Amino acid sequence: MKWLWVVAFVAPICAAPYNTTAGGTGDGGPCALQHGALGTPVLLRCPAAAGESAEWRRGGTVLGTYPAPGLALPNASLAHEGHYSCHHPATGETWGTVCLQLGYPPPLPAVECWAISYPQAVNCSWVLAPDPLLDTDFVATYRHGSWEASEQGECVRTGPWSCSFGDLQMFSLTPYVLNVTATNALGTASRLLPFLLENIIKPDPPEDLKVSPIPEETTELLLEWSPPGSWPFPEYFPLKYYIRYGWEGSVTTIGPYEQTSYTLTGLRPGTLHHVQVAAKDSTDSGEFSVWSPPASGMPWMEP
Repeated sequence: MKWLWVVAFVAPICAAPYNTTAGGTGDGGPCALQHGALGTPVLLRCPAAAGESAEWRRGGTVLGTYPAPGLALPNASLAHEGHYSCHHPATGETWGTVCLQLGYPPPLPAVECWAISYPQAVNCSWVLAPDPLLDTDFVATYRHGSWEASEQGECVRTGPWSCSFGDLQMFSLTPYVLNVTATNALGTASRLLPFLLENIIKPDPPEDLKVSPIPEETTELLLEWSPPGSWPFPEYFPLKYYIRYGWEGSVTTIGPYEQTSYTLTGLRPGTLHHVQVAAKDSTDSGEFSVWSPPASGMPWMEP
C-alpha cells in the first residue's frame, strides 16, 4: 500500500545536566538517544569504549565500572530514564553520553469513523491504549474496493489523532477500508477498519435549541432548533429528530419529527423543564447523534 502522509512527533534532545569540565572528564555534552521497553532488560552501550570496560555515571553519581558491551539494566522502569555517561575508568575522560527513554511498542490503534457530513465526508479518529509513553508517528490511508482494483486515497489530517476524506460513492455495497499505522522506536502496529458508508452515518447534535413560553398557555412550551451545521444538505438529506424533556425525577422521550420546531403540551405548570434534541438520518441509516446540550424553560405564568 502506498503511504500518503505521516504525522511526526519529534522526541526532544536529552540535554546534559551540566557542562563538561576542563580536560574532558565531566559527563556533560549532547546525548545519544536510546529507547527501551519498560519491564525488559536494557543495555546501555558506551559509544567510544571500543570493547573496553567503562565507568558509568548518572547525574554526576558514579554507578560503577562495567565490562563491555555496557551497563545492563535487568528490569527497566521509569526510574531508570535519564542521562547517563561513560568514562575511561582510570582518567575519567568522557567517552560518551546516553539519554534513555522508556516505553512500549504501540498497541493496535482503536479506530472509529463516522459520516457526520454525509454524503460529503467521512471523519475518522483513533486512540492508543495503553499509552506507549514514546513519541509515535501515524500513517493513514483508505481504499474502496478489492486490493486488485481499489481506489486508494489520502485521509487528510484534521488533528494529531484524526483525519477525513471525501469523494464518496453513495449506496455502494463495496466497503471502504481505513488503514491506520502507528510507529515508534520500539515497533509498529496497524489497524484496518472496514465499513459501508450508509452504516456509519451519525449527525452531530442539533444546534441553537431554544425553549420559550407561549403567552396565555400555562402547560405548553415552544421548542425550536437548527440542523447541525456540519450536515451539509438538510434539504436533500433531511434529518428526523427525537426530543427528550422532563423535570427533576421525570424524563420523557418522544419522536421522531421531521420539523425543527415542536410544541410540548400537558406540562406541569410553574415548573422548569429541561429539553434536549437528537438527530438521525431520515432514512434510518446509521446512528442517532448524541443529545444536544440541554436548554431549559418554564411555561407561561400569570403576571
